[in-house]
Amino acid sequence: MQKQKKAGVVALIGRPNVGKSTLLNNLLGQKVSITSPKPQTTRIKIQAVYEDERGQIVFVDTPGIFAKVKDSLSKKINLRAERIMAENIDLILYIVDHTRYRDIEENKTLGIIRKLPVPKILVINKIDIKKPSYKEQYAFLEDEFDHQVEISALKRLNFNILLDLIFAHLPQGSPIITQNSSPIPAINIDSKTFLAELIREKAFLNLRKEVPYTVNCEVEEIIERENGNLYVKGKIITTDDRYKSMIIGKGGKMIKEIGMAVRKEIEVATGKKMYLDLTVEVNPYWIDQL
Repeated sequence: MQKQKKAGVVALIGRPNVGKSTLLNNLLGQKVSITSPKPQTTRIKIQAVYEDERGQIVFVDTPGIFAKVKDSLSKKINLRAERIMAENIDLILYIVDHTRYRDIEENKTLGIIRKLPVPKILVINKIDIKKPSYKEQYAFLEDEFDHQVEISALKRLNFNILLDLIFAHLPQGSPIITQNSSPIPAINIDSKTFLAELIREKAFLNLRKEVPYTVNCEVEEIIERENGNLYVKGKIITTDDRYKSMIIGKGGKMIKEIGMAVRKEIEVATGKKMYLDLTVEVNPYWIDQL
């Protein structure tokens, strides 16, 4: 008798920069969510599908929860994360970074998780890093969670254990997402959105200090030419002329570096040559329009 497969929705939640997007990308074996060491990297909800012989997991990557909301963008990001948690979720993965001191951000995140009546797994990330370690600060959570697992999202350590625990908590059922209804693995973002996010990732990685938090990115056009090459027209939007000059850089050096990093990643992934027409615009109200 064939064993019935499982299917369910699993939310990844945690404070900023604990490795949620890295975990999702490496579980799937391909990039669906952008990453950087800076807060506010994940701003939108990313849904993506993992499948094997046991069934289907629809992962939801949520923005990191900020403790002190000093600007309208952080406030919007927090509200988005909380709305996602209010949706139909079967299981929560609470991701923590044991190398960072536990603080008010963790308390706020934990407060949201405690209200949700679904199974929860405590996932302690970055075990490939031995020091510093603040694991003892999370010991009190052992009785609050159904299971605890230590992983390295970057090194792909203990993924088998984590996936076994996830499937153990999912209900039996048919796949939630099919190839006919949505592209797998990324199911809720189109090519323009993904490329805009990739441009923003490279801007975050190349720009310093406060500049990344003033930027958003949009892709207006994607054309595959007769020779198979890709033409992409995109723009980086920032809040002030002084940031625009920093993004462009002296002699256009910075904007070229951002564009080159985007092109390199897309060309490796697709095997196609890419021309990126990238400009910088000023719109002090872009945050209000999100």
